[in-house]
Amino acid sequence: MACLLDTSILIDAERDAQVLDRLDDEETQLISVITASELLHGVHRANDSTRRGRREAFVEQMLGAFDVIPITLEVARIHASIGARLASSGDVIGPHDLWIAATAISHGLRVATTNAREFERVPGLDLLAL
Repeated sequence: MACLLDTSILIDAERDAQVLDRLDDEETQLISVITASELLHGVHRANDSTRRGRREAFVEQMLGAFDVIPITLEVARIHASIGARLASSGDVIGPHDLWIAATAISHGLRVATTNAREFERVPGLDLLAL
């Protein structure tokens, strides 16, 4: 099975590259366009040019290393369904995490995250908590 990496994995990997060693080398690893956006947002938020340069280099390396899955109409349909279901039960999750979860479900992927508490609320989501 292929694995969709949550942004939390890559943020942790920026600080400690060994985080990625905890992933199964046999599994294809992908990221969502939402993760790409979150990482790029972090580049723009860096508070000095040195940090921005280091962060940009890391993010560009990650964007080159992993295929990026776009948002499609099918992902949007799943996103809307899951979001409505979670809102009805009072178990709302962050909007970016909801897009990542919908992308994973749409493509039959497992989500690897260090933020399992958020993703555990999504029914039917295959989760790899690191």
